Amino acid sequence: MDKKLLDILVCPICKGPLLLRKDPQELICKVDRLGYPIRDGFPVMLAEDARQLPADEEVV
Repeated sequence: MDKKLLDILVCPICKGPLLLRKDPQELICKVDRLGYPIRDGFPVMLAEDARQLPADEEVV
């Protein structure tokens, strides 16, 4: 994922910064504990497609 794109993307819920996780490839919001998938190189920034991170899953 392009660093410039990552710098401007924010969580659609809290507007906070996102972290890139490479495996599985997704963007992580630490505040909301959500993982937004990256499909075919494009981030899917829809709250309904986000994965809720389990409490025991370590966030990058």
